[in-house]
Amino acid sequence: MTHPRHTIIPPYLLRHLAESADDSVAARAESTLRVDQTFRSDRRAVAAQATFRPTAITVAAAPNREISTAKNARRLPGTVVRREGEAATGDAAADEAYDGFGATWALFHDVYGRNSIDGAGMTLAGTVHYDKGYDNAFWNGERMVFGDGDGEIFGRFTASLEVIGHELTHGVTESTAGLIYQGQPGALNEHVSDVFGVLVKQHSLGQDATTADWLVGADLLLPGVAGVAIRSMISPGTAYDDPRLGKDPQPDHMSDFVTTSDDNGGVHINSGIPNRAFALAARAIGGQAWTAAGQIWFDVLTGADITARTDFATFARLTVAAAAARFGSDSAQHDAVRDGWVTVGVQLDAQVDAAPSEPPAGADAELLLRRTGGLAGLVKERRTTLDELPAKDAKRWSKLLTSDTLQSLSGGNPAVDGFCYRVACEALSVDVTVPEHQLSESQRNLFKRTLHQGDQ
Repeated sequence: MTHPRHTIIPPYLLRHLAESADDSVAARAESTLRVDQTFRSDRRAVAAQATFRPTAITVAAAPNREISTAKNARRLPGTVVRREGEAATGDAAADEAYDGFGATWALFHDVYGRNSIDGAGMTLAGTVHYDKGYDNAFWNGERMVFGDGDGEIFGRFTASLEVIGHELTHGVTESTAGLIYQGQPGALNEHVSDVFGVLVKQHSLGQDATTADWLVGADLLLPGVAGVAIRSMISPGTAYDDPRLGKDPQPDHMSDFVTTSDDNGGVHINSGIPNRAFALAARAIGGQAWTAAGQIWFDVLTGADITARTDFATFARLTVAAAAARFGSDSAQHDAVRDGWVTVGVQLDAQVDAAPSEPPAGADAELLLRRTGGLAGLVKERRTTLDELPAKDAKRWSKLLTSDTLQSLSGGNPAVDGFCYRVACEALSVDVTVPEHQLSESQRNLFKRTLHQGDQ
């Protein structure tokens, strides 16, 4: 079985960087996007079967870490530089990854009784110094992989403890709830990773819910960037407003829910809504967020009632029920969780589903190619006609648009933090969204060329 690749930088961020007037910034963003496109995997939606048991560990459990370096190449796993129990290497990236793995393991084990991210003592493997100027970090189902950043917008990705926790939590979700990476379940998948990512940081630093910053990726942005992080859980939509990155698009209330076919239905965007609900609940409860609010979310994530297609309203009701089960229906924890969801506009007494989006159609005979997704949620698009394309590419597009190929490719589940392409041609009655991993190598290259030709 292949695994989805979970990246930390959403596609809309990389898109803004790729369109930067600074050639070096744009080139590195494009390079990162091209590297990301080489990973193909299938997303298997699995309903949750696990049940929370706070003292379920019956064998001795201890972290088992292995850090390698890719030496700025693109080959995995790279050369091992540090194993469990060995001394620090002096390489900041390698040592930060090692420490971050330990902090993540400690949160899940010491607080929630889980033996590594799979519950069975999985080795935490990582590769640092991946590629040159790579603006991302990802979990591929087997290991964490870290870029060093471009040195202008992003620094090294090992520097952010919550980013490490975020990506490893994708592995926890994959082995428990199996939330599909589309629409509201996909936004919950991102939300859960943000929750436990920031809890890893708070637990490691001994912070309480009131004094914690509730930022995701606060240590990624370099001086000169107009922003504080890539996401803010307590105040979605305020993390950055930079000419190169654009404006943080996350809503903080269901009234501003973004209905879109981009970014797998807005998984990186709409996660701001449940993120704020959690942060508000944790602050209202007070104290250390991992002991009450985090415990409630963990109970739901690993419980028997969550499914792969759970939406916001269902997840909210499950957390309210979990708070009552663990702390009592008249407890402050129960009231805080309920109030958090009410504040962000999630209804607790009825099923709430986002209406399907109807993307705008293009002009007659116009081809729209739009790439969305990726951890950064960046968007890149081009509107063109076949006559404007090179003859060979025009022929290939004509074949795709007049056959049922694109329609047949559009049915698969998107990969977590992977790219999706929307292809629309009103004149030929085509409007489909295709996950990148469904494309063949030649199709992927065609799509890439078509987008990049628009930059010339």
